[in-house]
Amino acid sequence: MADSIMSKAATMEIPINSNGDTGTLAEDDSLEQDLQQVMVSGPNLNETSIVSGGYGGPAGGVIPTSTIQGPAIHFNPAYVDRRGAPAAGPGSSNHSGSNSTEEISRGVAVEKLDSVKKWGINTYKCTKQMFSERFGRGSRTVDLELEAQIDVLRDTKNKYENILRLATALTSHFHSMVQTQQALGDTFTDLSQKSPELQCCPLQDEFGYNAETQKLLCKNGEALLSAISFFVSSVNTLVNKTMEDTLLTITLYENARLEFDAYRSDLEELSLGPRDAAAMVRIDMAQQDYHVHREKYERLRSDVTIKLKFLEENKVKVMHKQLLLFHNAISAYFAGNQQQLEQTLIQFNVKLKPPGSDKPSWLEEQ
Repeated sequence: MADSIMSKAATMEIPINSNGDTGTLAEDDSLEQDLQQVMVSGPNLNETSIVSGGYGGPAGGVIPTSTIQGPAIHFNPAYVDRRGAPAAGPGSSNHSGSNSTEEISRGVAVEKLDSVKKWGINTYKCTKQMFSERFGRGSRTVDLELEAQIDVLRDTKNKYENILRLATALTSHFHSMVQTQQALGDTFTDLSQKSPELQCCPLQDEFGYNAETQKLLCKNGEALLSAISFFVSSVNTLVNKTMEDTLLTITLYENARLEFDAYRSDLEELSLGPRDAAAMVRIDMAQQDYHVHREKYERLRSDVTIKLKFLEENKVKVMHKQLLLFHNAISAYFAGNQQQLEQTLIQFNVKLKPPGSDKPSWLEEQ
């Protein structure tokens, strides 16, 4: 651009005085002001390409902006880059590094812009397909057997969440009862052993008997509490980890199904339109997108089918064990069969850890 400006300036008539020096005319000042206005107040040439045809530009050409650095840089015709554009001389290495950084930044920006553009097109197509299905105007791909299994899984998860909520409440209430029994047993023991007025009194033995009964009930209650806590932990893992993982895959599958139907509908619409050259290009691109999303949809459908199968097997195995544990522990506790309760814990590898085992009772602290 600087060469173009200089060539234009060279064609103008510049008055020469008798000594060979340029004259100081108002026309020279106006020319210099025009040049400064073009170089300083023009657009930022480092950020955008400019189609020439304006002041000082080659007719019908495009000025590569990466090679223009403003009025402070002087180009040497001896240095030419690979594209044939004038490049800076040996003393402009810093500017070359700046150009490389700007080109990298520009490449990242273009890549992000393309990603946002693709996301916007995909979102538009999927939203259009979703509304078409909701208002009964579009068709959707349906796997009746798989959809039925997914509905059963969601219903089962809701029911198991209710079991988990009730079992958690039972654990909390039973824990409070065990703590109350322990405190009551400690109080009976204190009255039996540390009350002088009860010495040689029938009440002393009665307090002692009740203290032993409450301690035994507390011990059995702690064993039952360990069994219920183990039951709650296993059901929680099944519901909030195993089932949730399968439902996450199902969500990905449903999104892939919506995308597949959106691009399928788009391809069908294009196929019904004209078949000129531009339309054929769009149809080819639509077919490529259609095949990509169909492969994604079929892959996720296969993943969901496999996960549903393994989930069913795991659910039966886990719940059979946990329900048997829950039944045997509850039956042994309320039947007063301490030995059966202990054998149940051993059978199902339940570690007995009383809730208050880490802290001594207030009686032991005396």
